[in-house]
Amino acid sequence: MKNLFLAIADRISLVLGYMAQGMVLILIGSMLYEVVARYAFGAPTEWAFDVAYMSTGVLFVLGAAQALREDAHVRIDFLSSRFPPRLRAGIDGLVYLFILCPVFAKLASIAGERSWRAYITAEVEHVSPWAPLMWPFYTALTLGLAALALQIAAEGIRALLAPRADTTFKIET
Repeated sequence: MKNLFLAIADRISLVLGYMAQGMVLILIGSMLYEVVARYAFGAPTEWAFDVAYMSTGVLFVLGAAQALREDAHVRIDFLSSRFPPRLRAGIDGLVYLFILCPVFAKLASIAGERSWRAYITAEVEHVSPWAPLMWPFYTALTLGLAALALQIAAEGIRALLAPRADTTFKIET
């Protein structure tokens, strides 16, 4: 059961990581189109700014769970690097499971409520001349936050049951 949960969390993170990579292509394509339209044809778009901030936000949130899965987040561990690996893993596991996972699960829940409200009310971006619907953006953020909460739980379980090998870079003084 534990292995199934970990496999599902990892698979969701992987899929959303690929989706984040796709968002990079959307971001690049929209920015290239905007630059050519603006400077070559003197016809700037109404939608480029909205696509840029939405795709950037979605790209970071969808990629967060995969980054955690690959242990690619930046760590500042000047204190914890001095702990024995088992103690450090225990602290990580407890923090992941009892602090970070509930926080990100709550953020996902809030984002989900916001997505639903935006869908029901047909909320649009009010400061944009393009006025795109907001529920797709909020829904993508909800998925990313939920996947991150799930991956945090998986990493917490892993830390408690089978700590990773010590890969910390140490400077000897």
